[in-house]
Amino acid sequence: MSNTQAVNENLENWNDRANIHANGAYGDLIKFAHDSQSITSTVRRDFEVLKPFLPEHSVAGQRLLHLQCHIGNDTLSWQRLGAKEIYGLDFSPKSLEYARDLANIGNATITYVQGDARYASKALFNKLGQFDVIVTSAGTITWLPDLSDWAQSIADLLAPEGVFMIRDNHPMLFALDNDGLEVKQSYFSGTEVSYESDSSYVVNDADDQQHTINHTKNYNWAHDFQEIISSLRKAGLTIEMLGEHDKTDWQALPMLTYNEANDEWVMPDGYPQLPLTFSIVARKC
Repeated sequence: MSNTQAVNENLENWNDRANIHANGAYGDLIKFAHDSQSITSTVRRDFEVLKPFLPEHSVAGQRLLHLQCHIGNDTLSWQRLGAKEIYGLDFSPKSLEYARDLANIGNATITYVQGDARYASKALFNKLGQFDVIVTSAGTITWLPDLSDWAQSIADLLAPEGVFMIRDNHPMLFALDNDGLEVKQSYFSGTEVSYESDSSYVVNDADDQQHTINHTKNYNWAHDFQEIISSLRKAGLTIEMLGEHDKTDWQALPMLTYNEANDEWVMPDGYPQLPLTFSIVARKC
C-alpha cells in the first residue's frame, strides 16, 4: 500500500478516535474548558522541557503553533500559559470540530487549520507567516511516513531565533511493539507496521458505547534518533537539547503503573528502567 493510502486510512481511524476522546475518554472536557486555570499534564511536561529555551522562561507574547493538535485540549493549555497568538494544525477534520468547540467554550481565540504536519508550511505560511514557537507532543511522529518534509516545514515556519520542541514516545517503544520487554520489530527508520484495532490508547475507551472505532486499520512508522536529528539539522535547525525520560503520558507498556498525582505512567520497581519518552529542542538561528 502507498504511503498516501496508509495516511488516508489513519485519517479515518483518527476521525473515529476524536469522537471517543471528546466524549468521555479524555475526561470531562466541558469542565476543563470552563476552568481557565486548568492545564493538561501533557503540556505541563512539555513546558518543563521548553521553558529554559524561551525568553524569560515563558511563552508570553509568543506566536505558537501546535502541530498534530488533535481535539485541542493541549492547544487550549498553551493559550492559558500566555502565548499571544495560538494556532493548531491537524489532519483530522473531526478532531478540529471538537477543538474549535472546546476553544469556544473556554472563550479562547485559537485558529485551527486542517493539514498534514509534513506539509504544514504549505498550509500555513502564506496565510499566517512564521511562528516564535512550534510544539508537537505525545504520540505524533509515528503516524508520519517520513520526516524530511516535516522538518523542513518546521524550519520554514519558524521565525529567526524561534524554537521547536518535540516530546514524544521513545523510539525504543516502537521496537517493543507496546507489548512488553521483548523486541518484536526493527528499531530503525524505514520500518512500517500495520495492525487492526478497535480501541484507542485511552484506558477507559470501553466506557463509550455510543462512539466506536469503525475504521480499525492503523499504520505506524519507526523513526530512530538518527533520522529525527538528521532531518531537523538538514532543514537548518540547531539542536539545543536532547532528553530521555522515564515517564510517559499513556500506558505504553502493559506493566507500567499509573501515578495519579502527576497523571503519568512509570515502570514499576523491579523492572529495568527504560526511556519511555524523548524530547528535543531545536532553534532556527
